[in-house]
Amino acid sequence: MFQRLRPLFPYLKRYWRSYVLGGLALIIYNVTKSAIPLIIGGAAKDIQGGLSAAKVEHHSLVLLGVATVSGIFLYLTRQIIIGASREIEFDLRNDLFSHLEKQPQAFFQRHRTGDIMARSTNDLNAVRQLLGPAIMYSANTIVFTAAALPMMLRISPRLTLLAFLPLPIASVIVQYFGARIHKRFERIQASFSDISAQAEENFSGVRLIRAFSQEDAQAEAFETANLEYIDRSLRLARLMAMLWPTLEFFLGLSLMLTLLVGGHEVLLNNRDPHMGITVSQFFSYNTYMVMLLWPMIALGYVVNLVQRGAASVVRIHELMIEKPTIDDSAAKLSAPSISGHITFNHLNFTYPTGPEVLHDITLDIPAGSSLAITGPTGSGKSTLVALIPRLYGAPTGSVLLDGRPLRDYPLATLRSAIGFVPQETFLFSTTIAGNIAFGDQSPGEHSPEQIQAAATTAHIATEILEFPHGFDTIVGERGMTLSGGQKQRTALARAVLRDPRILILDDALASVDTYTEEQILNALRSAMEGRTTILIAHRVSTARNADRIAVLVDGRIAELGTHDELLALNGYYTDLVEKQSLEEELAAAQ
Repeated sequence: MFQRLRPLFPYLKRYWRSYVLGGLALIIYNVTKSAIPLIIGGAAKDIQGGLSAAKVEHHSLVLLGVATVSGIFLYLTRQIIIGASREIEFDLRNDLFSHLEKQPQAFFQRHRTGDIMARSTNDLNAVRQLLGPAIMYSANTIVFTAAALPMMLRISPRLTLLAFLPLPIASVIVQYFGARIHKRFERIQASFSDISAQAEENFSGVRLIRAFSQEDAQAEAFETANLEYIDRSLRLARLMAMLWPTLEFFLGLSLMLTLLVGGHEVLLNNRDPHMGITVSQFFSYNTYMVMLLWPMIALGYVVNLVQRGAASVVRIHELMIEKPTIDDSAAKLSAPSISGHITFNHLNFTYPTGPEVLHDITLDIPAGSSLAITGPTGSGKSTLVALIPRLYGAPTGSVLLDGRPLRDYPLATLRSAIGFVPQETFLFSTTIAGNIAFGDQSPGEHSPEQIQAAATTAHIATEILEFPHGFDTIVGERGMTLSGGQKQRTALARAVLRDPRILILDDALASVDTYTEEQILNALRSAMEGRTTILIAHRVSTARNADRIAVLVDGRIAELGTHDELLALNGYYTDLVEKQSLEEELAAAQ
């Protein structure tokens, strides 16, 4: 258990003052509370000498005063300790999010989004309960027992020994149930991750599900996963249902022994004042036992919280210990000036779980020039350009920027110099203006006029202005209210607005018609001047005006040159030109 909770130690260290103050408040609360049985016993003894209104008022006011002080420190205990657990939850959530943001693409290919979400929500909540209620209730039980035990021993050592006799059995039961609770909760959290992942995939792919009429099938699959989660949860509930009554039975046994033996002690005292205990002492002792019942019963609740929290700490720690494979550890340049000269030097690249994708790529892209990359689907085009902003890590020295390895550049500096439009367009659930200005280093960095100018370059400003709210239109999750072409052009405007030294368009015009493509390319020509531009394209119309065209086939550069030079080779590019020319002629004839 100690090893499983070790990842929390830095956070506990950070808030040790809160836990110390909360502990002091808890001690004062329990010491004050432990005086209540003595006051009740004293009141019983005093009233035995004769009942009067003054005595009742006196003892009532004393009890009220002690209860008030006790209540104040109980409030402070809960406020401080529970508050500290909330602060740790806040820090842990921020640290986890920041850590996940630094992870490379490969990390998110290994971990499902739903699983990550489950660990970031449900597991974090379990950790908070471990650091708040679990610590508070367990400390409360220990401190009150420590405060009450001397008083109880003082009243009757024999009675105390008998009353505490069943407690070791209760401890064994707690240990027995605790291990099983831990295992069952781990299974529950795994099931929760599964249903979270399934729900996330269904909500994200709702259009595809509807298009293939798979609503019922997906609902049935979700119900199956949900039934598994419920089944595992009910198994834990049954275990907890056994734990609490078992604890109550043994604690009730202690109370029964107290009543039987204590009553006998009172009878002995009535016969002989030098033997047994008095009625007032019996009152005090029984009050202690009753007040000990809830802290002892709470141990069952604490065991549940601790086992749940420990399982969740392990699940969160599994994410936190994964070191980003792409980081700034090798960066040597603090504030480099980037011109945009890119060199691929005998590059070979393999994904962690697949075959080699790129083979011996040697390519020089001078600063300010343009390069179009074309080739069959699956030839490695997107992989090649993804290595430039280090979305994937290339072998050391195989990709150079201005003559230096990419690893020499801090990630923030490198990526801020690149405007990247990926093949799969992603828009956030905010306004169109907010999506275009996504690359702002600070809010309001770009004016509405600059945003509109970028949209004009991407040939989408006119369409946006026709929307009821113009650039303030909310696009919905992942931009679902926009068409594929509109999403691509919005993403293109986002890249143009950054005014980057390097502009990478990964098949960014695939979802627009040839007329719109021509309009965008004409507008882009001025935006491309003076910056290095790489265009991945399947259309000849997109590639033909680039300074050079590279044809990638099976991860190798098969052809390289200008449009006219490649036509003269009579190879893949020539076949592509002829095929698309024929398609255009057929389309025109219709």
